[in-house]
Amino acid sequence: MIVVKENFSKLLFYVAITVLSFWILDVDCVVIADPYHKQLFDVNVKKRISFAENRFTPEEEQSTEFWLEQAQRDVEKRVSRSFNSKKAKNIILFLGDGMSIGTITAARILKGQRRGFSGEESMLAFEQFPYTGLVKTYCTNGQTADSACTATAYLCGVKTNVMMLGVNANVQNNNCSDSMNRQNQVDSIVKWAQEAGKSTGLVTTTTITHASPSGGYAHVANRLWECDSDIINTEAIIGPGEECKDIAQQLITNEPGKNVDVILGGGMGKFLPKYKSDTFGVKGERRDGLDLIDQWHSNNPQGIFVKNLEELEQVDFNNTKQLLGLFHSSHLEYYSKAKVEKETQPRLKDMTKAAIKMLEKNSKGYFVFIEGGRIDHAHHETKAAYALDETLEFDEAIQTALDLTDDQETLIVVTSDHSHTMTISGYPSRGNPILGLNERELDFDGIPYSVLNYAVGPQQYMDTTGKRLDLTNFVSDYMIFPSYIKAQMGTHAGEDVAIFARGPQADLFSGTLQQNVIPHLMAYAACIGNGLNLCKPEDRNLHNKT
Repeated sequence: MIVVKENFSKLLFYVAITVLSFWILDVDCVVIADPYHKQLFDVNVKKRISFAENRFTPEEEQSTEFWLEQAQRDVEKRVSRSFNSKKAKNIILFLGDGMSIGTITAARILKGQRRGFSGEESMLAFEQFPYTGLVKTYCTNGQTADSACTATAYLCGVKTNVMMLGVNANVQNNNCSDSMNRQNQVDSIVKWAQEAGKSTGLVTTTTITHASPSGGYAHVANRLWECDSDIINTEAIIGPGEECKDIAQQLITNEPGKNVDVILGGGMGKFLPKYKSDTFGVKGERRDGLDLIDQWHSNNPQGIFVKNLEELEQVDFNNTKQLLGLFHSSHLEYYSKAKVEKETQPRLKDMTKAAIKMLEKNSKGYFVFIEGGRIDHAHHETKAAYALDETLEFDEAIQTALDLTDDQETLIVVTSDHSHTMTISGYPSRGNPILGLNERELDFDGIPYSVLNYAVGPQQYMDTTGKRLDLTNFVSDYMIFPSYIKAQMGTHAGEDVAIFARGPQADLFSGTLQQNVIPHLMAYAACIGNGLNLCKPEDRNLHNKT
């Protein structure tokens, strides 16, 4: 991330304090919490209000049953309008983290312009799906969501508070005792699929312990608890004699995580002790001494662990029972930024292909979650070019899935968890470079402005008098794009996101729907879970009742 000059001294101060505190504690590795989302956990100094408190949550919405009942009513209503009677053997959920509708539009234009066209007429692969809808992303205590409460919604079918994963809104922020209470935990479609005998997979370009994939297997009161060091750093509330398991440990030792057949992403450091260096020469982050990769090997003697593209391509999918791939100490590099990594780091489409090849062996089918996670990170850095390029990488992964699957038996759903504040502004001409300046118009002071801008971000490009700078000789593809409100980094936005569907029961995903209804619709289509089910005669008869 680029740090503007006026914040540099402040940054040095905070780094010095952090290093000093770890020296005092005799800790030989510095664990830095996820910089893109730690701001959601920190308390606002002026108002003393934490984003993650549940004081803003309506009492009835703290209940798991409230959301399950609401979702089933919506499923029944949608099914009654449907003429589709096909069952989905397989389900692929593609999640573009932070992929706002504006991001889709801009990425579509960039795709066309890279091919020598004006761009506006271009189409992404998933835009050609036959059914499209809108998704309401708010969380129980937040008008604008984060990736944890949304993951709990679209994977577990229950809305919850900001920062929470796999638990209902009755859980207080940072309270491990609350999150360990089974009555507060909610199960995901990953578990529903496993109980039905299906194979399951998790794929992401972030750490595999990041919020989005973790919604499929973890139950925590703070999304930042990716390893035990993170729990210590956030001073979790833990009752006497209680164990507070971090996300990585839950993935390897708890159900349904330990039963996931394919796990591909980043974050090797979350699985290794601090005295052990990973494949990339970086020390592990765990203070408890656990080597969770060794533990995964012990639990899966017929499984294969891979660390780079070459090893992934050499996997014998037919004779491999489980597959674990960790391709970076932290998040995978942005594809367009990667240099050496382009030769060693798999692209999202490579991981998608591997996951499908591994999972399609099961005659009962599979569920796989595939995330383009770094779209969100680029938007937080207000680096629109990276965000759009990651969206195109995401689109290529979707095309790979389309090429490998049959739409008569595989339901593919593409959506986002939340929006971002990037906009396409002004009246640029047809074919105006989407990553450039508006070639038609100037602002009121006669100064050019960029086509893409952010509402909130670290860089306003002002001179000492507060006047906007002329970016004509400054703009490059990977600049920090201008923002209106000054902040450490860009923030999420609260408007609806799009959803696209193709395959059996795809028509159920049209119109406007609550985010927590998504897994219930997928479960209905695949005949899994405890709700309405296409394979039950009484539920199947709901079709076309109107």
